[in-house]
Amino acid sequence: MRTALCAACVAFLVCAPAALGAPGPAAQTAEPAPGGLPAIIPIFPLESATLFPNGSAPLHIFEPRYRAMVADALKGDRIIGMVMLQPGHEADYEGRPPIFPVGCAGLITDYEQLPDGRYNIVLGGLVKFRVIGEDQSRPYRLARITTIPEPLDDKQTAALAERRKRLEALVDALSDKVAVGQPPPGMQDDTLVDLLSQYVPMDRLARQRLLELEDPLARAGTLIELLEGMVPK
Repeated sequence: MRTALCAACVAFLVCAPAALGAPGPAAQTAEPAPGGLPAIIPIFPLESATLFPNGSAPLHIFEPRYRAMVADALKGDRIIGMVMLQPGHEADYEGRPPIFPVGCAGLITDYEQLPDGRYNIVLGGLVKFRVIGEDQSRPYRLARITTIPEPLDDKQTAALAERRKRLEALVDALSDKVAVGQPPPGMQDDTLVDLLSQYVPMDRLARQRLLELEDPLARAGTLIELLEGMVPK
């Protein structure tokens, strides 16, 4: 089942998925304070999915332990952290295999519970975090975390605006390869960078490295290098 991304993404992506059912009544009060996360959050480790702070991830939840995770999140603040599994995780997938320590927290902005208990959900990216430990009190994984804010000063903000121009030119030149269209004029520079980071085709480990960079300005520079390497010579 294909799902809707945030309103900005719908205008930005070439193929915007269809919406899920309306969010539950708690959605109006679930938004956390900007940049603030609880000290312990549930985490959803996957082999290749990466969420960025301004991105959006449609997910199909079928394992019993993660169905329980979603059910608990829907009763509470709706926050779930996305993390990537480290290479070699297959031998211990049913347990608690190693993960990359830097992930991104998301808010369940939309969900559908299927008759057999599975869920389709949409996570809207909030803020990066670092895992500093785990809590073993649930069948699913809970992590003790610290947030990783990404503030930019005035000089960095101006530099990001310049890099945006180059990114837009590259997206236009590579429209047949990157499968995204030009962003709407009102999209903020950091949002554009994070959406490109999430949706431009690349190796999963390269995407994780993008997430781990210190801020959107650094991600923009790396994206420019990546996209320039895709331009036909």
